[in-house]
Amino acid sequence: MKNAALLLILISVLTGGAGCINDQKEAPHDIISPAPDLRQEKDAIIQTLNNETRAAFQRDYQAWQEYWVHSPAVSKTYINFADNSHSESIGWQEISRFVKEFIEAHPEPEPLPSLVDDIDVRLYDDGAWVSYQQQDSIRGRKRETRLMEKVDGQWKIAGMHTTIYGIDE
Repeated sequence: MKNAALLLILISVLTGGAGCINDQKEAPHDIISPAPDLRQEKDAIIQTLNNETRAAFQRDYQAWQEYWVHSPAVSKTYINFADNSHSESIGWQEISRFVKEFIEAHPEPEPLPSLVDDIDVRLYDDGAWVSYQQQDSIRGRKRETRLMEKVDGQWKIAGMHTTIYGIDE
């Protein structure tokens, strides 16, 4: 009798548990966000680049610095083949100091180069690699490469490399 009672309990547990099977599909562990709209992101990056350029050439430090990531990891490099010069600044503090000193030494606004409207963009989540050419009336043709980061929904510059080729003759 004892064995029959144990068998009855075991059957009840097994058959009762069968009704508890979860019909719901398990949610995926990785939530994949929808792909960003490349055109929309590209337009937002172009706006940041043009606004930063405008602020720099107008010597508006306060506006200019709004378009940069303020981090020790940022970098800014210029290579100028036209006059054989170069500069490199690593970290926000050094970049900020360099630009402030440049504006103090050259306070007069410069003619704005042609603003960019065509750029190559590679998006990586909240980051982007950007390259483009720009014509500067004083320095000539430039190739720019920018590393961009999306901070609080806004694209900001986290790295800049400018190669100046000079005036094409």
